[in-house]
Amino acid sequence: MICEDIADFASRLPGSRAIAGLDFGEKTIGIAVSDLRRTVATPLETLRRTKFTEDAAKLLALMTARATAGLILGLPLNMDGSEGPRVQTTRAFARNLSRLTDLPIFYWDERLSTVAATRALIEADTSRKRRSEVIDHVAAGYILQGALDRLAHLGRA
Repeated sequence: MICEDIADFASRLPGSRAIAGLDFGEKTIGIAVSDLRRTVATPLETLRRTKFTEDAAKLLALMTARATAGLILGLPLNMDGSEGPRVQTTRAFARNLSRLTDLPIFYWDERLSTVAATRALIEADTSRKRRSEVIDHVAAGYILQGALDRLAHLGRA
């Protein structure tokens, strides 16, 4: 199920289970997961995309193995907040994925997540080659951490 707002998403999450964050790209899907208390996002891996059915099977197998409670999917809005072709592709992926799982899915604005991930990797003195290998799942970590922080704020409100 695709949730319209984060409060709806939060209400559908069972307690003490991780959430996954996805950075859906043209060639790869970056994956990050939270801890069971949903306070810290950790970059996990990057899946090389092939066909939807294969990508979905790998992704859902990983979500099952990690006992994931929900998915945060980065939404690649334009800098002015408008939606372009990449947003349409991401939404189509989410719609198709939601037909295969009962996990709640919520979109998170991913503007500048790759920029932030790149800066962090440069500051950590990561080589250019290594940055290209890990950038997608590090960006997924930034996407997920933003959503986790918002969920924590909702919990305190």
